[in-house]
Amino acid sequence: MPYLLKYIKKQIMKIEDAIFGRFHKRIEPMQKLMSFYKCALMEVETKFKVLNEEFSFLHERNPIDSIKTRIKSVDSIRKKLRQRHLTLSVNSVEKNLYDIAGIRIICPFINDIYILADCLIGQDDITLFEKKDYIANPKKNGYRSLHLIVEIPIFLQNEKRYVKVEVQLRTIAMEFWANLEHRIRYKKDIDKKLANELAIELTDCAEMSKMLDLKMQNINKRIDK
Repeated sequence: MPYLLKYIKKQIMKIEDAIFGRFHKRIEPMQKLMSFYKCALMEVETKFKVLNEEFSFLHERNPIDSIKTRIKSVDSIRKKLRQRHLTLSVNSVEKNLYDIAGIRIICPFINDIYILADCLIGQDDITLFEKKDYIANPKKNGYRSLHLIVEIPIFLQNEKRYVKVEVQLRTIAMEFWANLEHRIRYKKDIDKKLANELAIELTDCAEMSKMLDLKMQNINKRIDK
């Protein structure tokens, strides 16, 4: 009986995947939804570029070192819906997933992160849905970053749509640490014992990274004075 249930579940998943795959290949509705996310990303990216340019003019330095954007793949969307036991449908994607469109802002200093976040949230066409401050309250493994979920309007040919975008702001040191942690976590052939040892070392590195950010910020303040 357990084998039969497992077999039935597997067949249902295959059918769901096939249906979801057809949605992706059609212009309507999945590809259209993904185009909305791309447009929203362009809007948010432009906002940060404008802020960077204004800050550069006023303070003779840039608060943004680099900007990275990404749209989740259909496979990643499918996996996330399944992990959360949600319906594999376009409506379910739009209603339940807030990180389809993501933008990462890499800053030289911690202060820059909060200044940029406040400037973005303060704009009258931006609605803040969620804020998670992993800089003030790092994760147990040492991860630090400021996460925002914002909603922004995009103006299309015959309509206005509101789309959610995930914004991550972090320093260069935080980005360096996060990239290394991600590499270790997703490396398939790494020994479990070694992975645990590296995780402990990474936690120590996170603390050193934090101290480096604070020292660099203090030096910058002294320069400004």
